[in-house]
Order: sequence, then C-alpha cells, then structure tokens
Amino acid sequence: MFAVVETGGKQYWVSPGEILQVERLGVPEGKQVQLKAIWVSPDVRKGKGNVSKVMAEVLRHFRAAKELVFKKRPKKGYTKLQGHRQWLTEIRIQDFSTS
Repeated sequence: MFAVVETGGKQYWVSPGEILQVERLGVPEGKQVQLKAIWVSPDVRKGKGNVSKVMAEVLRHFRAAKELVFKKRPKKGYTKLQGHRQWLTEIRIQDFSTS
C-alpha cells in the first residue's frame, strides 16, 4: 500500500507509518496536514474509491546540517563548513483518505 504525494514542489513515494523529511510546512508540531496524492497503488483504490488526500502528522521542525567541504590545502585535515541550511519538517504518514 503506497502513494506518490506532492509537497514543496517535490514528489515523494510514501506508505502509512513512514517518517519523511520535507521542506518546511506552516503547520504547528503535533497537528495534522493533508498532502495531495498524485498517484495511489491499485490495492488502495480497490476498497476506498478515489483517493486524493494523504493525511500526515507533523513531528518536528528543524534545520538541516551544513555540508562538510574538503578543500586542497597544504596542511592535513583541513575541512570547511559551508552551504545553505534548509528548514525542514519531519512528518509521519498516517492514512490515505477519499475526497
């Protein structure tokens, strides 16, 4: 049982109970959010009709880690932290629902 959902301009392959990190959603922690279902597996459609939404619970908001970049330098062990730190939201897929 799985579906393809769209959020933040990206598509994710999900199944119930899966924990996923997506771009930040404007929903408080502990609340429910509806994700748009683009495609749903045939075994889900058989019993529920036309599935168009996937329900998920927001677990936490956090920032991604910075990337470690190794650059060539004369001394050994030189590393530099650089890069963009994206705000992310961790969600748990709950259930597929009909429209």
